[in-house]
Amino acid sequence: MDSAQAVYTGGCQCGAVRFRAPGLLEASVCHCRMCQKAFGAYYAPLVSVEEATFRWTRGAPRRYASSNLVQRGFCADCGTPLTYESPQGLAIAAGAFDTPARLPPVIQYGTEAALPFVDALAQLPRRRSDDEAASAFMADIVSNQHPDHDT
Repeated sequence: MDSAQAVYTGGCQCGAVRFRAPGLLEASVCHCRMCQKAFGAYYAPLVSVEEATFRWTRGAPRRYASSNLVQRGFCADCGTPLTYESPQGLAIAAGAFDTPARLPPVIQYGTEAALPFVDALAQLPRRRSDDEAASAFMADIVSNQHPDHDT
């Protein structure tokens, strides 16, 4: 299947909101302060989708008007950030996709607000969640998250 015919699915942590996004999608990262706050993160990874073919397949996000031109969609049940909606189009949170590794970012926006250390994140020491230091904690975890597929 070529990327123009690809179909991507995803949803929130609890599964109350699910979506389907076919076609050729473009992922980006936005560093602007509004995106930082909306995601509670150093930047927002987003995937632009075709509004004409994008569908909510279960539930729908609740929305917050973060400015006079932009709405942010999120799951009202679990709080997962889901959308960036503006007159220029619709973008979905990259981490909400079932297979985010299939959607690598190709551009960064709002770089004037990029925090000074984000370029060095890849150089930080790494620790796996299954290493010895975390093993006792991880052994007791029972995930309540919805699986990364439609149910």
